[in-house]
Amino acid sequence: MHQLLRSPALWIAALATVLALAFLGSRGIWDPDEGRYTNVALNMLDSGDWLNPRRNDEVGHWTKPPLTYWAIASSVWAFGTNPWAARLPVALSYLLCTWLAWRIAARLAPGSQPLAAVVYATMLLPFGASQMITTDYLLSAWIALAMWAFVEARFAPAPHPRRWIALMWTALALAFVTKGPAGLFPLPIVLAFDYLMPGRREHRVLQWSGLVLFAVLALPWYLAVFHGNPGLFSYFVGDEIVNRMTTGEFGRHAEWYGWLEIYVPTLVVGTLPWTPALWRWGRGLPAMLRPWWRDPQRRQQDAHWVLLALWLLLPLAVFFVARSRMPLYLLPLFVPIAVIVALQRLREGRGLPSWPKLLAWAFVLLLAKAATAYWPTHKNAEAWAQAIRERAPGAVHEIVFVEDMARYGLHLELGGGTQIEKISLDTLRQPRFNPEYDEPLAVELSEHEHGVVWVTKQDDWPVVRARIEGYGYRATTLGTPFQRRVIFRVEPRR
Repeated sequence: MHQLLRSPALWIAALATVLALAFLGSRGIWDPDEGRYTNVALNMLDSGDWLNPRRNDEVGHWTKPPLTYWAIASSVWAFGTNPWAARLPVALSYLLCTWLAWRIAARLAPGSQPLAAVVYATMLLPFGASQMITTDYLLSAWIALAMWAFVEARFAPAPHPRRWIALMWTALALAFVTKGPAGLFPLPIVLAFDYLMPGRREHRVLQWSGLVLFAVLALPWYLAVFHGNPGLFSYFVGDEIVNRMTTGEFGRHAEWYGWLEIYVPTLVVGTLPWTPALWRWGRGLPAMLRPWWRDPQRRQQDAHWVLLALWLLLPLAVFFVARSRMPLYLLPLFVPIAVIVALQRLREGRGLPSWPKLLAWAFVLLLAKAATAYWPTHKNAEAWAQAIRERAPGAVHEIVFVEDMARYGLHLELGGGTQIEKISLDTLRQPRFNPEYDEPLAVELSEHEHGVVWVTKQDDWPVVRARIEGYGYRATTLGTPFQRRVIFRVEPRR
């Protein structure tokens, strides 16, 4: 214990590891996001098709590239079909970001690295997001890795720029296979920095070797799925990129004041307990910017501050303008925020908080994490799985949700191998890619599948039962309603 306290790297690593892994599997999978990602990953394991993301055997899931699904599927294959294994890739991404905050701070301002790592590990948003299955944490880790490589290439006393720039392009390729063009936002930052710095243009970022490396690593999956799914390229560009950026089609706070509603609270609350230091830096930023405007030598002298300001402010400007706004979109910015806070506190003569304060805050974070296991919510797939087991003992091969939100988390909570479908009562005109419903009721009934459990809203039950009987089948309820839903089976009328 004495050795642990004497080595900042050891005790910070221990603190971050406990924060990342303790109670990681204590709560069930929460729909819709966690359920959707784990469902697609398990479908890859079940089918052996790791190329085409699918929400079930019939319908693809084309909202994100596959790297997050691959990570979840690999973890579940190695550690079992359980929430802990499904969340492990995100928790490891949190630990990687903590380490990268250390490494970046060590290069930009030697001596600030312990504080930067502690700040990142204990900020509210990075910690909270490390317990949720999303694509945003893997994206944050690859972006931080790319920026660290760039920092080493530009700030190391004896740099090997080609090696580090190659690592940067490798990380950008991984980010691109995680979340598409969003993974490329470090490029404007590093290009702007190189443009502003005198004498830093002898090792260009845009080299043929880097571009070829990126293409070899990032593009094969896209080329394969575009070839196998005609029209997918247009869907990706039109719906998943252009429409998300420029329209309110996805209902993600597209109003002009949406950035105030989403991003300001995220920055204020998400940076707790370090928000005051970030605020003090922001308040003093205009005074720092004025000398940089006309004086290249002053920019060179403050190069680390210039890079950190670009890393934070350029993406923020894009996020504010884009019409799709969600709190986790800002997660990749919390590594530079951690380094900024560390440098600001050291500039003010403040170091690490006392041990009692740090441990008290860590205890609060862990207590909140443990408490989520008992948080009552209809989104908890573990409770749904228990309700279905009680009402339908035996093997369940498929669960069909009729005109209701599909609980995709049931795929994992029921042990894997269970297909989840969402169907409509009527035949509807739907887009080819990512339709809301998998198929209409008549088609589902005609498949005559066994081991199927059906779910519908209690208010819709009379209409659903009448439709099923109209097709010549009988619907039989299984126990009492659960979460205002009727659970039932369907069999041919004899």
